Amino acid sequence: MSTRPRNRRQIIVDVAGHVFNERGYHAASLEEIAARVGITAPALYRHFPNKYALFAECAGFMADGLVEALEALPADAGLEDVLRATAQVTIAHRSTGGVYRWEARYLDAGDRRVLRGKFQQVVDRVASVVAPGPDRLDDHLRAVAALGAIGSITMHRTRVSQQLAEDLLVGAALRTSLTDRPTDASVTTVPARPEVRTRREQILAAAIPLFARDGFHNVTLGQVAEVVGIATSAIYRHFPTKVDILAAACLQAAALLDQAVAEAGDTLEALAAAYVGYSFEHRDLTSVAEAEIVGLPPTQQKPLVAAQRAHVAIWEQRLLGVRPELDETRARVLVHAGLGVVVEAGRRLRWEDTPEHRRAVQALLTAALGVPVTRPVG
Repeated sequence: MSTRPRNRRQIIVDVAGHVFNERGYHAASLEEIAARVGITAPALYRHFPNKYALFAECAGFMADGLVEALEALPADAGLEDVLRATAQVTIAHRSTGGVYRWEARYLDAGDRRVLRGKFQQVVDRVASVVAPGPDRLDDHLRAVAALGAIGSITMHRTRVSQQLAEDLLVGAALRTSLTDRPTDASVTTVPARPEVRTRREQILAAAIPLFARDGFHNVTLGQVAEVVGIATSAIYRHFPTKVDILAAACLQAAALLDQAVAEAGDTLEALAAAYVGYSFEHRDLTSVAEAEIVGLPPTQQKPLVAAQRAHVAIWEQRLLGVRPELDETRARVLVHAGLGVVVEAGRRLRWEDTPEHRRAVQALLTAALGVPVTRPVG
């Protein structure tokens, strides 16, 4: 007879993390999680009273692991040791780490505060060992950016060995943590969102900030209709379902990014300036597109995933052009690390769109890529 494993609760958390990461909190079900574990739903309820309780534990699992790993280090551990410890934990939980990054917004306010507190401990520890300097960016901004480079491994599926991933991410994080205050980075104007003229466009424009603030599943069509000033039933003339509004938002984000890249110059620096400008200019739209894509049906996800891959391929091509010693795998991992830097550094700056902030994030991005910064002569 088979016996119940002593670590069944941890097995459930591990499997649930995969499911929440793949499908999002609302689309996941306890029945699916139980089936993947190989138990019945009633057996799962012996460990967790409901889906939220299981989700809350999954959301905090990465943070707990990071805090424990850093607490185990000597008090005088240096920057590379601190970053390597965070990288090892993150890589070990690569397939579930996205839960805390995007799905944690569905936690209750109290649980979100606890989770933020844990991650703040990690940021503070990294900030305490980044090298200070009068010409360098704020310690905590560099620490957050370095952790963004490391955390990027949870957001893509590039096949890479654990050791290579660790070395690449720690290297990117080290470079990011040593970034000087930029003085000469260009600031690019990016395409604006289409002018709102039709009722359909009004509905979409009203929904995007609501989705970004509260999460797609927490927003009702009634709330969208109230912002527009129409009856809820009028929305159905333009969008059959709320998911269709989300799909339209994601397609708009992809189109704007594609346009920004097309209008930028053909250098890596120009691409970085365009991407950073796009991220600041359209922060609500990009947040929705990145966080909520898992909520779309596969048929609607497919063109968006294809657009994402095409965008990353442009980055790879330009990075290989200035760093020919890299192979495609290394270049792809570094590209994602750079994009992760933009997300976390932008959040740290509360996406306040100023030329100084854009230059700072661009400098952090190029540092993660390992691209030498050119300074004007004279």
